Amino acid sequence: MTDFRPMRRNRQQLSREECERILGRGTSGVLALAGDGGYPYAVPLSYVYADGAIIFHSAMQGHKVDAIRRDSRCSFCVIEQDEVKPAEFTTYFRSVIAFGRISILENTDEKVQALRLLGRRYSPGDESGLQHEIDKSLDHVLLLRLDIDHLSGKEAIELAKTRKL
Repeated sequence: MTDFRPMRRNRQQLSREECERILGRGTSGVLALAGDGGYPYAVPLSYVYADGAIIFHSAMQGHKVDAIRRDSRCSFCVIEQDEVKPAEFTTYFRSVIAFGRISILENTDEKVQALRLLGRRYSPGDESGLQHEIDKSLDHVLLLRLDIDHLSGKEAIELAKTRKL
């Protein structure tokens, strides 16, 4: 297990609960992996946060899948707020980074559950359409779960100050 470094500007650190709220509200993030030839590989993707894990899907093959099979360690970043303040020469931001390991879901029931979570997140209220999509794609999609080892969130000092008032 890695010892994760503490946040240097800890006054700006978000609580675990707030980090989880941000993950729960978000719809896209950037997954960072150890890519080919030692180069970092970061890829934006849609996800759902459920039961303390981040779930996403993938094609059966490709750069992302090769990287995951080689090394399951990753980080995943979600930006909730990014408001440029030109007059202040700063940005009011809120973001979360999750560090963990990705596993490929092999069990059919787990895969169906993951597809249901994703489908309900992005196409709520269409259960018959969702079931049709699951039936059609189950054998042609890879479902992945990122189990979080460390979660860190940070906001701009200006936002942290207003929160503390």
